[in-house]
Amino acid sequence: MTGRTRSGWLPAAVFLACLSAALLAAACGRRGSDTIVVGSKNFTEQIVLAELFAQQVEAHSALHVERRVNLGGTMICQQALVAGKIDLYPEYTGTALTAVLNDPPQNDPSAVYQRVQQEYRARFGVEVLPPLGFNNTFALVVRGDDAEKLHLHNISDIASVAPKWRAGFGYEFMERPDGYRGWVAAYGLRFASEPKILDLGLLYRALADRQVDIVAGNSTDGVIAALGMVVLQDDRHYFPPYEAVPLVRRATLDRHPEVRMALDPLAGKISEEEMRRMNYAVDGEHRDPADVVREFRTAKHF
Repeated sequence: MTGRTRSGWLPAAVFLACLSAALLAAACGRRGSDTIVVGSKNFTEQIVLAELFAQQVEAHSALHVERRVNLGGTMICQQALVAGKIDLYPEYTGTALTAVLNDPPQNDPSAVYQRVQQEYRARFGVEVLPPLGFNNTFALVVRGDDAEKLHLHNISDIASVAPKWRAGFGYEFMERPDGYRGWVAAYGLRFASEPKILDLGLLYRALADRQVDIVAGNSTDGVIAALGMVVLQDDRHYFPPYEAVPLVRRATLDRHPEVRMALDPLAGKISEEEMRRMNYAVDGEHRDPADVVREFRTAKHF
């Protein structure tokens, strides 16, 4: 999921976002009319999905595909898409709703998708293609031994132990409207100190090393089960749906309708378990995302 932030960033964050966008613009430069640029945010699942989009376009068209993955968070990718520096990237409906449109969270997947589709088309000239088939929601994760010893199953179960716990979250979870502040309010939680701000790639290591006692990852992270960790259930249904979707510039689809034809077969075809396995192949087995995607496409006859 994740790369999601709300309006009202701190000035330093605004500066970093603008600087990153400027660097991206400089890096992209001029490109030919037969070239499609696929982007992604800065975590494994995004890189895997971007590679999947790229291979689909390459397999079903004569277009040249450039990969510009690991760009940063939501707003950097959104700015690059609207500015035409990239043509498409994977996003999540709940992220688009809250972080980009600044709408309040809601729980109806169909309503969220329709709202995002309508507003992206009207405001940004961007098409939201059909969901890929899986929902990647926030996962509040604890160590397995803690879950067993303290009988933790739901997020509400940690209310009594949270005042003794140290939390570790990514920057965007701390800042976005459907993130930390709303979450602790919804569950009435208070921790021993302010959460540590951690790089997304270090969350589970910090948890395993007992530097923190709870982290917010993604439900499709492949290493959660492999490390013997436990995802707490969102028993108060705080988080909105985060269905993975391709975002594509309308101008790109008008110029190259074959891009839509290449991506359409993916609609509804990727389960949470399949996405989790691909993520684990990259994070846990240290395999090349391109090889992982190639095997997945072959097995699915894409």
